[in-house]
Amino acid sequence: MGNWSLPPEGGHMDKPSGIYFQNMTWRDIEERLRKCDLIIVPVGSTENHGPHACPGEDTFLVTRMAELVAQKTGCTVAQPIWYGSHPYHHLGMPGTVIVDDDDFKAGLRGVMAGFWNAGFRKQIFLNGHGQEYVIPSAMHQFAKRYQVPGVFVNVNWYHAIPQHVKDKAHGGPFETPFIHADEVETSFALALFPELIKMEYAVDTKPKGYLPDLKHTDKAGNVYNRPISWYGQVGLGPMEISATPEGSVGKATLAKAEKAFTGLEDLLSYLCELVSDIMKRFPPGVLPPYNEVTQRSKEEIEMVVKGPLKGGRHIYTLAYPP
Repeated sequence: MGNWSLPPEGGHMDKPSGIYFQNMTWRDIEERLRKCDLIIVPVGSTENHGPHACPGEDTFLVTRMAELVAQKTGCTVAQPIWYGSHPYHHLGMPGTVIVDDDDFKAGLRGVMAGFWNAGFRKQIFLNGHGQEYVIPSAMHQFAKRYQVPGVFVNVNWYHAIPQHVKDKAHGGPFETPFIHADEVETSFALALFPELIKMEYAVDTKPKGYLPDLKHTDKAGNVYNRPISWYGQVGLGPMEISATPEGSVGKATLAKAEKAFTGLEDLLSYLCELVSDIMKRFPPGVLPPYNEVTQRSKEEIEMVVKGPLKGGRHIYTLAYPP
């Protein structure tokens, strides 16, 4: 499997392994910032993924990915955002914890401000859940409120490797299209945290829509580039609790870790390349030119970039509440 050892030998969220911001001492963090001031924030969810998978699947997907990238690049990882925004059709599923869109975006803006104030002015939000239409909105709200230089990127992992999450009829490795807690998602889970997946409990269900399949509306990840994104409609399909109360949508029983290995390697390599390209263009302490990315005064920007512990000001002097 190339340069990657898959599946990894467990996770690092509770370990002093030099990966997670919350697990480091402040002295460790200051040393980290001198070498790489980029942080990956895994953005997941807590939701029903069927009888065979854990409700934290979306979160474990992106934390395990981020950990592997941090080990290669020296960037830092934030403890994940466990509770996400959800589309209408997820409403009411037991085990699915839904955060209101406005509250979710406010929380994400707070996370961005807090890490910027701590010195991590390059931030990648690695999303593992069907909330890709909400995260960019929060990022632009942050940028408009604070108007500070920085690099803020949203990566939805499946968007980085669309060819690797398609079915065989469209050049991919899977028998069925990517939907939810299905063959595709479960295969990636098996490739990253097999200890949390119990395939003996997996069941198959049949996805349902009200218009001709493959013609109008895309499914998870929008990987087939159909005219209507999966989140660009309400009413063209049933609610999950009515159509697939099992919690998984599609043929989860077909999942195998081997089906995800090549795609996962390409994804991890891409993420490492993204971190590397950002850090080459903006080495530690270097930011996009303030006069090109904000119209705040030079004095304002210099003071918040300096920070409150080094004779400057904190970011909240520019906007509060965040």
